[in-house]
Formats: sequence, structure tokens, C-alpha cells
Amino acid sequence: MTVKALIASFTQQEDLNFLLTNRIPRAALTRFMGWFSKIENPLVRDFSIALWKLFSDLDLSEARKTHFKSLHDCFTRELKPGLRPFDPDPSIVASPSDGIVGAHGKIADTELFQVKGAPYSLLDLVGDSALVDQHRNGSFVTLRLTSSMYHRFHAPHDAHIERVTLIHGDVWNVNPIALKRVERLFCKNERAVIRTHLSTGEAVTLVPVAAILVASIRLHFLDMVLNAQTRGPVNFPCDVKVGKGEELGWFEHGSTIIILAPGDFSFCDGIAEGTRIRAGQALLRRK
Repeated sequence: MTVKALIASFTQQEDLNFLLTNRIPRAALTRFMGWFSKIENPLVRDFSIALWKLFSDLDLSEARKTHFKSLHDCFTRELKPGLRPFDPDPSIVASPSDGIVGAHGKIADTELFQVKGAPYSLLDLVGDSALVDQHRNGSFVTLRLTSSMYHRFHAPHDAHIERVTLIHGDVWNVNPIALKRVERLFCKNERAVIRTHLSTGEAVTLVPVAAILVASIRLHFLDMVLNAQTRGPVNFPCDVKVGKGEELGWFEHGSTIIILAPGDFSFCDGIAEGTRIRAGQALLRRK
């Protein structure tokens, strides 16, 4: 058995995994990681990336550059041009990011679920009753980004961004083990609610959710990094038009995006729990 396989077998034990990734000082470790990952020292960078490769399936062959200043620079890497083409069909809402499809389906009035048998409410997630009404009986899909994935996310359609709301919270791990054990986890974690209307008029909302080691979300159109240290207003009115595929920002350093759509959209072929999807692939289709 290889070292990587041995590590994977060890960490797949649910009790141990949950203990190591949640029953620790989550916020303090996340702040430390934010500082440590930005150290621009060749020895620290090389050791960190080598360790990261040992614990994951990190593949840097798609990266635009081959030399990184720091671990953070590697986490937030750009890809070579043309590797994530966005579906041009105007009836398609594309995946905003690379990810693994998690819970998805119809919103039952205002109830979603993070895993089977673990419901949560739209109001608890987004904190705004008017936004809840826009997505009542709509559709939702959860995309989980692992640490080794491409961390940037993009506009899933031509859209008008109207408001971003930062909701402060915890930094629980968002892996499947934690989702089974922590009720309403997405409603407890740090997250941003990005409200948009497509060029065709429908409301589509993106909810990037932070997690342990990754409590920062960079949004280019605000020119800000949102995290637990963000002070002052948490509502950011916007008047920004974006084109399908345009880069919106990135995670530091992986996590989850929940996409909320109205009821006149259905899931595209091949969208199933556990499926790996890339930014730009067809996700939802207008009926």
C-alpha cells in the first residue's frame, strides 16, 4: 500500500475524520492557515505543496503558470486559457465552478436538504424573506470543491449582480462526514449571498460557503475579500453586469457553492450526486 493510500484509508474512518477536522480550534486554525499560506519563502512553499500533494490528488498540469510565490498563490491558481469553455446555449445555466455534485433537487416550498434526511430552510441560509419568495418551489444544487480543485468561480449565465450579503458564521468542515453529523451546517458557516438576475429575467442566487481553512471569499466586482475579519456593512448593493463565464472571484482554499434557481429550470443530463463537474458544463436548463 502506498503512503497516499494509507493516509486515505486512515482519514476515511468517519469518527477520526470528524475529530481531526472539526473537534479542533476551527477559527484559530483557519486564521493561521490564511497567514501561513501567504508566506513567500521557497522552502515553506515547496514543503507545503509537496505535503498537499501527498494528502490529495493535486494536479497542476492545467495551471497557467508553473512557478508559484506561495501556497496561497498555488491554491488560487489560474488555468491555461480555453480549458473551461462555457456552454453557449442561452437556455443553459452553467456550473460556476469545478466541483462534486452533492445534494440537489426541488425546493419543497422553502425547504432544502444538505444530505438525505437532513433538511434546512431557505430563510436560514439566505436570511431574507423576499429572496426566499423568489426561490420558493425552485431548484437547488450543491457543488463541493475539494482542496485540490480549481478554486475560481464564474458567472453561470449573462447576469446582473444586484447585491451581496455577507453572513458571519462558523467554519465547520463541509465534507460528507460533517454534513451527516452537523445539522443545518450551511446555515451555520460563514457565507456570501450573491443575488443576480439573468439577462432573461430569472433570479439565480449563488451562495459560496466558507469552511475550515477557507473562511475567505474574494469577489472581483467588489474588489474585496470577505471573511470573519470583515467589519462594517455586510450588505453591498451592486449594479454590475457580467457575461457568462466571466470570473467572479475565488475561494481561499476550497469549499461549497449552493446555486438557487426558480422553478422553471430543470437539471441537465448527467447531473447526479457524486458526479464531478467542471466550470462551464451544463447544469440547469430552462424548461
